[in-house]
Amino acid sequence: MVMMSDQVHVRRAMPEDAAACAGIISDWLEGTPWIAPRFGREELTGIIRDGLAIREIYVAGDPVAGYLSFNPAVDHVVALYTARQGEGVGKALLDHIKTGRSYLQLWSHEPNKDAHRFYTREGFRQVERNPEGDDGIPEIRMEWRPSA
Repeated sequence: MVMMSDQVHVRRAMPEDAAACAGIISDWLEGTPWIAPRFGREELTGIIRDGLAIREIYVAGDPVAGYLSFNPAVDHVVALYTARQGEGVGKALLDHIKTGRSYLQLWSHEPNKDAHRFYTREGFRQVERNPEGDDGIPEIRMEWRPSA
């Protein structure tokens, strides 16, 4: 399925998209001083490729400018990364995953204030805090439900 939102094309990821997605994550990690990369690009590529079998993974743009990994069993946005902020890529990916759903949740690192502002604009609200996080960095859980 392909979706356009403000001229951003969203489609299901294919194995050949894994390297581009890994590059987006790796670039973000390299530019984010409060987090230390745990995996290199090749490892990230493998993780994403393996994830295709167990999650719904979507990419946006041509070339790939963002991706979203989603676990539909628990309505969990596992990852959302874009190559550049403010171009509508993240919004297009979230709009795509919101379609037909009445609930979404995600965890976000507490220092990632830009992400929190974005998710809040997109209708998410903070509901929980984990001071340890999965990687030692505090995280917050956010939820989205459509407006009544």
